Order: sequence, then C-alpha cells, then structure tokens
Amino acid sequence: MGLKAFFKSAFKDMKESTKAQHEVDKANFAAAKAESKAQWEEAKAMLDPEKRKAMMQAERDEQIAAANERKAAAEARIDAAKK
Repeated sequence: MGLKAFFKSAFKDMKESTKAQHEVDKANFAAAKAESKAQWEEAKAMLDPEKRKAMMQAERDEQIAAANERKAAAEARIDAAKK
C-alpha cells in the first residue's frame, strides 16, 4: 500500500467516524431537549394542586411498593438462612 492510498484510507475512515459521531451528538441533543421539556411540563403541572397531589401520591405508592419488595426479599433471605 502506497503512501497516497494510506492517506486516502485514513481520511475516509475519519470522515465515516465524524458522521457517526454527529449522529450520536444529534441523538444526545434530542434526548436532552426532551428531558428539559419534560422537566418544564412537570414544573408547570406542580402549579395545579390536584395534579401535584396525584403526582405525589403516585410517588408515595411507588416507594411503598419498593419497600414491600425489599421487605419480601429480606424475609426470603431470613428463611433461607434458617434452613
């Protein structure tokens, strides 16, 4: 492989890599933009007392469910240790 072919191949690889990185950057930007909009909408929803109560209750329900799962897992470990 000659020097000219080497550089031609290297620049082609760099071009492809740049295109791929640009696609990654576009996807990350779109995700950040969507997250920002979601935070804005959540903040607006918190102004409505009924929506805020519903969101807070849903969060508490999730926390209770997670705690119950942890408790069940701990009880299973206790039972397994006793055998």
